[in-house]
Parts: sequence; C-alpha cells; structure tokens
Amino acid sequence: MSSLRILTWNVNGLRAAIRKGLDTWLETIAPDVVLLQEIRARPDQLPPPWSEMDDWHVHWHPAERPGYSGTCIWSRRPISRIEVGIDGEADPEGRLVVARIDGIDLGSVYLPSGSSSDEAQVRKNSWMKRFAPYAQHLFRRRRAVILGGDFNIARTERDLFHWRSNRQTSGFLPHEREWMDDLVKSGGRDLVREHHGDVDGPYTWWSNRGKARELDRGWRIDYLLGNARAARGLTDISVHREAGLAISDHAPVILDLALESA
Repeated sequence: MSSLRILTWNVNGLRAAIRKGLDTWLETIAPDVVLLQEIRARPDQLPPPWSEMDDWHVHWHPAERPGYSGTCIWSRRPISRIEVGIDGEADPEGRLVVARIDGIDLGSVYLPSGSSSDEAQVRKNSWMKRFAPYAQHLFRRRRAVILGGDFNIARTERDLFHWRSNRQTSGFLPHEREWMDDLVKSGGRDLVREHHGDVDGPYTWWSNRGKARELDRGWRIDYLLGNARAARGLTDISVHREAGLAISDHAPVILDLALESA
C-alpha cells in the first residue's frame, strides 16, 4: 500500500517565505502535496525556479488584489480535476481551491479574518455561511476528502492558550466555535484533534507580542478536516513548530495517509 504526505501551511507571504528558506523546510518535510494559504503573490512575481515549478503539478489561485490572500496546491502526482471557489462561484480573494489527486479530493482553504473591524467580522460571517453547506457536500462524497488550511477559528478551549481573555475575540467567538463544531458533526472530522487527543494544542499560530512564540502560547487555527474515508487511511499527523517559527507566524500541519489499492 502506498502513502501520501500532505502539508498545509499559511506561509504569510510566499515571496518572504522563499527568502527565509522555504525550500530547505520542504526538503526536510518531503511532502507529496502542499496546500498553501496567504501566498500574497502571482507566480510571475516569484523568482525562478519557483515561477516555473517544473518538478510539481501546480494550480495557483491568487487574489485579484495585489499582495493579498490567495491559495495554491502543489503536487508531486498528477492533478486530475480542479474546483475553484465555493460551488464554482467567483472567488476574487483566492480563498478556496480543491484538487483531485490519486482519487482524493484535497482542498486549500483560507477563511477571512474578522479581527480588524466589525465590518471584517461581517464579511467573515458571510463567507462561513456560504462555505459550510459546500464543505458538508464535499464530506459526503464517496471518495476521501481532506480540507486543509487556515480557518482563523480556535474550536475549543484546548485550542487557545489564553482562552479566558479571548472569549469575545474574533476567532474564538461562540458562533464561530459552534460553526466549526457543526462542520465536524456533519462529517468533517478534526483529524489533528482525533490523533492528539484531549491535550492543549498543538498550537499552529502565535502572536508576535510578548513571548508567545518563545513560550508556545498560541492558537490552533490551522486544520486538516477529513471525511470518514480519509480518516481510515490516517497513519500520522503532526505540527512542525520549528518550521513555523523559521518561516511564518503559522506552523505547517503534516498528515500521512495510506492510499487504498485501486
């Protein structure tokens, strides 16, 4: 039985991540599929060889606004199908792309942040409302489905170090946490939580304030959600904190999946 290593990572700007040594960490982690968020660049803005990506099958989904948002999928194996946006609707911020690889549907997801203003939270709420039925539809597919990305929500008190002082903070609001729970109840199993059990974290994002990064006082807002068929193939899952501290304010989340024989 063969396997597939899947990495999801909010790189907080792909050009900056490249300058900080992204290639070294990808060589160390050795993923077969890379789901990136907040790339904030078009491929023609990247230095070679990143602009060509000759060794990968690639689909870019940058935002229309320069230097903002955007997702992409890189795969060592052929991509047989691409879906962009929620149910194919316009996605000018580049927040969702789904690829079919080895018979598995893999999505790179970047939910909006609501932390900057009340208006930003309204936009986030609207996106969540539209995304939920689409994600639920994906999870009901007979094939394995995995959605990886930055959901900008800590689902439980275990997922946020300073949860008591953040109960009215965007990313930990009661309706956001209920929304995440509904995704899980509708078939999108929280694979990191299932694998690690009832423990604090593992955190995937840290503020630059104080000593949050140094002391590992963060948020778990980067997820790999999978349907039951995907969960059956899970062999390992981890958060690579060291890579995150070197490259971004987020850590990559890595999943190893055993592939079913055709």
